Amino acid sequence: MTGSWWSNAAITHVLIALFAMGSWVSVNSLWVELPVVVNVLPERWNLPAYLTVLIAFGNLGPIAVTITHHFAPGRLNERLVIHFIQVLAVVTSVLLAIFWSHTVVVAGGTRSLPFLLFTFVLSLVCSTSSVTFLPFMFRYPPQYIRTFFIGQGLSALFPCIVALGQGVSKLECKIVNGTAQPEYLKENFPAQDFFWFLFVMLSVSAVCFLALTRRQTESQQDTPPQESDSATATKNGEETHPLHNGETPVSEEQVQMEEKPPAQTFWTPHNVYLLALLAISNALTNGVLPSVQSFSCLPYGTMTFHLSVVLGNIANPVACFLAMFVVLSGDSAMIRSPLSPRSSTGLGLLSLGGTVFAAYLMALAALSPCPPLLGNPAGVALVVTSWIIFTGLFSYLKVVIGTLLHEAGHAALLWCGISIQAGSLIGALIMFPLVNVYHVFARAQDCVDNCIKQQ
Repeated sequence: MTGSWWSNAAITHVLIALFAMGSWVSVNSLWVELPVVVNVLPERWNLPAYLTVLIAFGNLGPIAVTITHHFAPGRLNERLVIHFIQVLAVVTSVLLAIFWSHTVVVAGGTRSLPFLLFTFVLSLVCSTSSVTFLPFMFRYPPQYIRTFFIGQGLSALFPCIVALGQGVSKLECKIVNGTAQPEYLKENFPAQDFFWFLFVMLSVSAVCFLALTRRQTESQQDTPPQESDSATATKNGEETHPLHNGETPVSEEQVQMEEKPPAQTFWTPHNVYLLALLAISNALTNGVLPSVQSFSCLPYGTMTFHLSVVLGNIANPVACFLAMFVVLSGDSAMIRSPLSPRSSTGLGLLSLGGTVFAAYLMALAALSPCPPLLGNPAGVALVVTSWIIFTGLFSYLKVVIGTLLHEAGHAALLWCGISIQAGSLIGALIMFPLVNVYHVFARAQDCVDNCIKQQ
């Protein structure tokens, strides 16, 4: 099939993007649908904190994969693991669509146990994808790792587009017996339909991965083995790994040989710095800030919460797209500039900028239910803009670091996934007791002037 449309590089990019979409589409969909389900499930405003800790416990999957790589290097079949977790995700999404609103009584209280259980399973799948999908991408040349991150951005973009069509539950305050009572209007379609769309996206991702593995097998049969240079080649001002030969993915045997390299100095200060930045950024984006997003946004209104979730997630693929076509494809002089986003200084500045907006959003959550500029359109604009910039900066940072680690080999991509999950776990474990045990963040009551009540 060499030379046909099926083996075209553009088809490879499309398949990789749609395959990568399935890596975090489940968790992203749950976050996007939070403004709807938070008014239905009994956990209410505390639901984001429950989600973050369940996502954190999903790290049991990456831990198992990491232990296997350590004690049996080269023995783990990443392809079979990916197939397994994709099937698990598809089945769980069907159950979620059917049983998401069911509740049970636990310890004398009503809990949305089915929703939380399915959330944990989907989180386990997403977390495991970080240490299987990324290392699998080592089979492909560096340009495809950027397509992979764009695909991860699509895992946030597509649910957001559907959420925009769904609308958000609007609140009306009606007087009943002299007391204002909140009444939530229905969305354009229920959460159940949204979760069925999640099932479709996961199925598309699984089919695309199946197509990728089939194309890879065919390309290896059509392409004769070639000797690889011992030195790293340089193309268009960027480094490529010696295993990669143009557009052709490497074989399973070559990857297994790469998994067992001779003693090399991967743990250089620069690589440790990259992994630390990656862990910190994911602690903020996947653990700390999502736990308090409801507290930072809902005082300004349900629409503000909805816009922050949707537009913030749209910023993810936009940042990945810019990383692919603006900076990472630049000439070698710009890439080696001290202020380049690929440099240590540039990465540090990006991280600092994202942290500033993260601090502002945390301050809004801490001041809930009476944050600054409450009732002022400027307050709404600031909180939504802050979520967009915060998400965009750290999404861009992750793409740049992922590209740099791809150049360091298969083991580097494994540690890339481990850092992502470790940061997410630490952030979630820090925030859960603050939100659910010590109740540091206070929620507002609907249809009540909470600020006058506090004075």
